Amino acid sequence: MTSATEAAARDFETIRYEQKGAVGVITLDRPKCLNAINFAMRDELTACLRACATNLDTRVLLLTGAGRAFSAGLDLKEPAIAGGEPMTPKRAYEAQRTYSQMILEMRRIPQPIVGAIHGPAIGAGFSIAMACDIRLGSPAATFQAAYINLGFGGADMGSSWLLPRAVGTGNAARYLLSGDVLPADEALRIGFVQGLVDEENLLEEAGGLAKKLAGKSPLGLRLTKEALEAAVGGLTLEQTIRLEDRNQAMCISQLMGSR
Repeated sequence: MTSATEAAARDFETIRYEQKGAVGVITLDRPKCLNAINFAMRDELTACLRACATNLDTRVLLLTGAGRAFSAGLDLKEPAIAGGEPMTPKRAYEAQRTYSQMILEMRRIPQPIVGAIHGPAIGAGFSIAMACDIRLGSPAATFQAAYINLGFGGADMGSSWLLPRAVGTGNAARYLLSGDVLPADEALRIGFVQGLVDEENLLEEAGGLAKKLAGKSPLGLRLTKEALEAAVGGLTLEQTIRLEDRNQAMCISQLMGSR
């Protein structure tokens, strides 16, 4: 690891970072709450991605979750969320942008990201899974854009940009508008995951794929990710996220502003 990544790793409390050869392994590490994303995890994951982005010795990243889940999404028990000040549109928008920044960092980072996803990937956890370049899942993996079931917009943290590009507009609309659970077998059928692997072998399989990618030309890997990102056309991810942030801030302030 570079000194920057080593320095960051020493301070992590909600994620783990391990260097395995040319592969950096990031583990969301709040298993008791199904890796729900609190402010600390948000900040630590963002910091870790930024440190990895300048680490030329890390060619590929592997992202997974500890315990029984990938991530249950935003931690609604976070004190600033559960008992904070009323959500004005300004405050909601500013808070929303700090979370969606994680997605931008995942897509800006030059290294390909392999997601190893088991158990639930809900809400923000689903968006993080979407931001991976390649996804392997266990048969028990489930995905859900649960935001709309809570009264918010179904497009959140890049989902309206990322999901249609993974599964097509109709399939994306099906799950973003309904908030229904997307099971692993259906996720494989529509192309959201690129393979299903028994949970006990998932990390080994995903690690093997990450190692295979890391054996390619470092420049070739980075340029290929860059080309794939540029080729999709339309609004950029950043433009889409800003639109989503605005929309979610309005929904959040309407739902929570009078609390």
